[in-house]
Amino acid sequence: MLTGALLTAAAASAQVQPPPAGGQAPPPAAPTPPPAPAAPAKSVPYGAGLKVNLSPDGSKYIRFLTWHQVYTRYTKNNEGTIRALGKPQKGQVDFGLRRSRLVILAQLNPRFVIYTHMGINNQNAVGGGLTPTTDGKKPQFFIHEAVTEYKVNKYLSLGGGLHYLNGISRITSASTTSILPMDLPLTNFPTIEQTDQFARWLGVYAKGRVGKLDYRFSVSDPFLTNQASTPLNLGTTVNNVNTGTGIATYSPQNTKHVYQGYVSYNFLEPEANLLPYFTGTYLGTKRVFSVGAGFLYNKDAMYSRPTSSVVTVTPAVSANPFGLVGTDKHSLKMFGVDAFYDVPLDTASRTALTLYGVYYNYNMGPNHVRFIGPENPGYGAAPTRGNAVPQSGTGNSFYGQVGYLLPQKLLGPKARLQPYVAYLHSDYEGLHYANGDTKAVNVYDAGVNVLLDGHNAKVTLNYRARPDFEGYIPTTGNFNRLDYKPEITLQTQIFL
Repeated sequence: MLTGALLTAAAASAQVQPPPAGGQAPPPAAPTPPPAPAAPAKSVPYGAGLKVNLSPDGSKYIRFLTWHQVYTRYTKNNEGTIRALGKPQKGQVDFGLRRSRLVILAQLNPRFVIYTHMGINNQNAVGGGLTPTTDGKKPQFFIHEAVTEYKVNKYLSLGGGLHYLNGISRITSASTTSILPMDLPLTNFPTIEQTDQFARWLGVYAKGRVGKLDYRFSVSDPFLTNQASTPLNLGTTVNNVNTGTGIATYSPQNTKHVYQGYVSYNFLEPEANLLPYFTGTYLGTKRVFSVGAGFLYNKDAMYSRPTSSVVTVTPAVSANPFGLVGTDKHSLKMFGVDAFYDVPLDTASRTALTLYGVYYNYNMGPNHVRFIGPENPGYGAAPTRGNAVPQSGTGNSFYGQVGYLLPQKLLGPKARLQPYVAYLHSDYEGLHYANGDTKAVNVYDAGVNVLLDGHNAKVTLNYRARPDFEGYIPTTGNFNRLDYKPEITLQTQIFL
């Protein structure tokens, strides 16, 4: 008890402070200021996306990327379009999913990379589904790419699988999340869904960089295609006599390797090349001037019968057309030369300029022409239905883009504007009037990107004037009249 009393007394005396000399009490302490409110959080650039490190130093990781591109669109349809079975329709406002994708990328160490790209494309209420031309429901969620890659040294990487290491041009391996206009012309994918799988190939490749020179070369198998075609389909039958049309189409017997390559020289800053996708516009974040050239070669990929080929259709010929009807084989020979210029103009206002131009020369056999309409609003399988235009064929094409990123103060800090124009001009030998005069294909696009968070969140309004080759007959290449139809699309894109 004595000890406890002593401790209590000591504690009490320790709390009593003697007054300072002179008997004055000390002034009261200044009040503590309240804590400052937290500064509002600022938007941080998305950067590498969702990345999960699998090792402390980040050399092993897995990364996820996903994006959707959603259409709200008015289309004045090509002549003769039906919107449903037996229902002709001149135009409509419709809605669709242009692309819905997921990429999973993993690095085991700086030398090994694996990535998988999955998704769907071109779904609307009447097409793009399980039966693509007549059903919009339950589209096939399929593998776009499945690749393993090994870095041999700083100059060379080798890989294989279902790949996107294409030749011909820069935009034949384009990133679909950073396109300058709303969409690509599709002429950059001349074999899409024929000998390839949505512009992808099963094969092996080599890629790399030596100084300012980037390269990619690949060897792939062509996918079997056009399996319903026989030599008799290369002609027309009248009174049991089949006469060749002189128009080439994809051979169902094509099993020769596909060889591709693309080489580019960067005069200014280098571009990333871990993944195969070329950026469409850097929005003023890089200075890039790249000039490139590429090719695709596939021996005996096409076949045809000349108009001098006349065959009497007998039961034996019908039973064995490949053995009894002669055909001409044609190799796919495709070349491209392009230039890409993308630079900031004024660092204070953050303006930027994007220019791209490409020339294509395609040899796809005599008179070959193919029509395609992206996310086509027309029902059925007619080649000119909906919004289809001549997408590829034997001949020459030029495609160009111009875009300007307006000053950042125009709409304030929350949005940027980037107006653009794009133009496609093609001359195909198999597209002509009945008198034999060929007619060029011209497609005009103009629009504006509203960049809410760069390419990660943007809205694009696009106007297109496209040609409608009315009365086109696939077995002759003739058409009656050329008319231009409007198409107005609002696309929303979120990319994470």
